[in-house]
Formats: sequence, structure tokens, C-alpha cells
Amino acid sequence: MAQISKKKKEALAKFDKSKIYSLTEAVDIVKQITYTKFDASVDLNIRLGVDPRKANQMVRGSVTLPHGTGKVARVLVLCSPDKEQEAKDAGADFVGLDEYIQKIKDGWTDIDVVITTPNVMPKVGALGRILGPRGLMPNPKTGTVTMEVGKAIQEVKAGKIDFKVDKYGIVHAGIGKVSFDNAKVVDNAKELITTILKLKPAAAKGTYVRSIYISSTMSPGVQIDLKSVTN
Repeated sequence: MAQISKKKKEALAKFDKSKIYSLTEAVDIVKQITYTKFDASVDLNIRLGVDPRKANQMVRGSVTLPHGTGKVARVLVLCSPDKEQEAKDAGADFVGLDEYIQKIKDGWTDIDVVITTPNVMPKVGALGRILGPRGLMPNPKTGTVTMEVGKAIQEVKAGKIDFKVDKYGIVHAGIGKVSFDNAKVVDNAKELITTILKLKPAAAKGTYVRSIYISSTMSPGVQIDLKSVTN
């Protein structure tokens, strides 16, 4: 059996793993039990009562967090020449088309978001096997396939994140940093959770949100009471 580290023992002693806490309490606990020397990310894991294998139960979307994620997103825009200047002016980190498509095929994925325009999607579609598993494939539903590339870049830089339920029915998303004020983490968490609640598929039966856990990088997870968010 693996030994529990001293820091993990200290963390586990500060809360009851069998208890469900209010969102405010859970955020406070996570900040207390984070011992990393770097500014750890704060993450939400939301287990949903859906079957992602069925198209009519897929949950995916995007949300702009009120206080951002604390992370500077690296944005690649794949577009035709007429949109390149708009992308550069809006703050895109990488702009182009054929050269970046080839670069990605060669193994480069040092980016956080890919934005493209509808007219070049036939070329970008060839990258699906590389970008898809990494959650980087552009999609009209998340606003990353659009003619308004400048607006899309600004939204991403302001804290817009995409989310998608995984094959186990769980949405994983980063909602800030441990260095954030508690109130900012709470606001960001509420924004994500309420957005997911609005996306409940009509085909989903039974309990939609089965559990919500909040954690930081390398910390234990703390369960959140959904009522503390919806009330």
C-alpha cells in the first residue's frame, strides 16, 4: 500500500471527506489544504447523470468566467490571409494556416485554444485526430469556428473556457488559481455550474448533477452541496 505523505495527512485532517460542504466552505478548505510552492490551479469536477455515448445526452459549451482563469491562454488562429490582421490586432499568439497545419501534423500542440473560420474548416478537419483528444478541435458550438475571429480571441483572453463531458459523464474545468480571493473563486464556480445546469439535455433522466468536487493541483477533492450554489 502506498504511503500517504505528511502534507497529505495534514490536508486530510483539516476536513471531513464524508461531508458535503457549501461552495463557500469548500473554497476556503481547498485554499487551506494546498501546499504547492507554485500558484496552483483550482478545478471543478462535475459528475452528470448523462450517457455521453448518446448524441442527445452530450453536454458541451463555453462560459466566460467573471474573473478569468488566472492563466494566459495561448491562441492559434487558422485563417485565410484576409483575416490575419484582425487576428493579430486582437492578440492572437499564432496566426496562419498551411504552415501551422503542417506544424501540428508534425507534433506541435503548444497551444490552449484554436480558433478558425468556416471557410478553412475543410483543411482544419484533417487535424481532428490530433486536436480532438486534446480538446483543441475548433467547434461552432463553442464559438471557435467563426468569422468574428477578433471577438472570439478577446473572449478567450478575458477568461472564456470550453468544457465537454468526458466518457465517464464528468466535466473537468479549471476555474482560477489558489491566489485568487475566495469570492472570485466562488463567482467563477457559480458561473460554470449554473451554465451546465442550463444545458441539461431533455433526454437526461433522473438526477442530472450527481456530485461536484473542487480541488487544487495535487490537493484532495472537497465535495460541494449543489443547493449552496442554486440557492
